[in-house]
Amino acid sequence: MSFFEQLVHETQAEREALYAVALIRDAAAGAITRDTYIAYLHQAYHHVKHTTPLLMACGARLGSEQEWLRDAIAEYIEEEVGHQEWILNDIAASGGDKEAARASTSNAATEMMVAYAYDFIARKNPVGFFGMVFVLEGTSTQLATGIAETLMTSLGLKRSSFSYLLSHGTLDLSHMEFFKGLMNKIDREEDKHAIIHMARRMFVLFADMFRSVPHHSGVAHAA
Repeated sequence: MSFFEQLVHETQAEREALYAVALIRDAAAGAITRDTYIAYLHQAYHHVKHTTPLLMACGARLGSEQEWLRDAIAEYIEEEVGHQEWILNDIAASGGDKEAARASTSNAATEMMVAYAYDFIARKNPVGFFGMVFVLEGTSTQLATGIAETLMTSLGLKRSSFSYLLSHGTLDLSHMEFFKGLMNKIDREEDKHAIIHMARRMFVLFADMFRSVPHHSGVAHAA
């Protein structure tokens, strides 16, 4: 079993628990309101704006023997810079206030998810951050495009309201192939353990973020 396969296998329970969250399940069925979608985008903004700083923090703490990983982080940074602005534009296109979103405070669950990532990089093992990458990109490839297409119809919104979800669903397919190759080069057991540990925790924290978004299960949209 490759390390990537091991990572997928050992996080299966946490991944299934995330996919069972009511907001995700109902979004996939087109049974959320526009307000709920905008509220989700607020939280997405608050964690995505930390993606580049987290990548930089991770790269800064890698040792010289991990230069090949730092090169990969540089590629990720080039791809991820500015994606939080896509989310703000989606909020505006959906009828929300992008500047209010920019000035808002994240939900506690979102703050805890981001804080845990910074803490793990600084206190434990920076390589563990790739566990968060696995969770976020894996979730995007599995869910983002399908949910965006469904909500476009159920909420009566245009594609311009879904630039973040649509781009990440497609973009992260190629990212995941890159990620698989990267993970299969990891050879230190302490790094493998750190990545799996971070992924398990991040699935739980990410699920908590979705649960924190105001939503009444099964509510149909009001256009």
